[in-house]
Amino acid sequence: MNNKIVAGIDIGGSHITVALVDLKAHSIIPGSLIRRHVNSKGNTEQIIKEWTGAIANCKACHPDTSKKIGIAMPGPFDYKRGISLIKDLDKYEALYNLNVKELLADELQIEATDIFMMNDASCFLKGEVFGGAARDRNNVIGITLGTGLGSATFKDEIVYDGDLYYAPYKDSFAEEYLSTRWFIKRYKELSGTTVKNVKEIGQQIASDESASIVFAEFGYNLGEVLAAYIKKHNAENVVIGGNIINAWELFINEAKQVLQHYSLQVSLVKASLGEEAALMGAASLCAQ
Repeated sequence: MNNKIVAGIDIGGSHITVALVDLKAHSIIPGSLIRRHVNSKGNTEQIIKEWTGAIANCKACHPDTSKKIGIAMPGPFDYKRGISLIKDLDKYEALYNLNVKELLADELQIEATDIFMMNDASCFLKGEVFGGAARDRNNVIGITLGTGLGSATFKDEIVYDGDLYYAPYKDSFAEEYLSTRWFIKRYKELSGTTVKNVKEIGQQIASDESASIVFAEFGYNLGEVLAAYIKKHNAENVVIGGNIINAWELFINEAKQVLQHYSLQVSLVKASLGEEAALMGAASLCAQ
């Protein structure tokens, strides 16, 4: 058994992604990544079998794999004990108040102590520090921009779950101004047009002033929210991931200008691992 090759797992609202990670090389083993759809509204047995089926198939790719697995799991969740606290979120309701570590261990025929879990945003940051854009950096803030706003901080080898989504901003909270739904809402206010996602707005940037305004406002909001968070944690580095960074060039300069206005000397970098960040971060939990 090779304790340096472990399964990293990312569980989303409708999917599970699994890959084998070489902890020594800080990289995913080519050809090992598996992504499967999951019925998150199914019963307990269905969900656990869908998860463990994907995990088992992935581990079969390499016969010399450790029993240990690391999982990036959305919250709310008691990660240490392995108990799901997800309720009223239209996903994984069947797992509420159950010990997911024990359910997985029984099905995979491993010990519950071989399973390590962490918040998905924290795993994203841990992955980027472990083998991505923030590798070997300390005192880092990580945020994910997408359907919601995820955050975490990293200092002296420890990752801490973040609470940036709930930070007061303008008349509400940060997530209300730094998410896909804000883009869609704000673009409709300015243009009268309803779009499905941020990508559609970006495609209009050359011909539609409303699109330019929306991205500029988003960049400003991002800069203001980050400035307060950077000061709070005295951070030296910021790594940004999530689907919205596909439009990085359309908003990042505005954010940087805000940080310069506050004389904040920080490294602001785009995440480099994509969906592999959470897998790498989850796997690295097994090395602790």
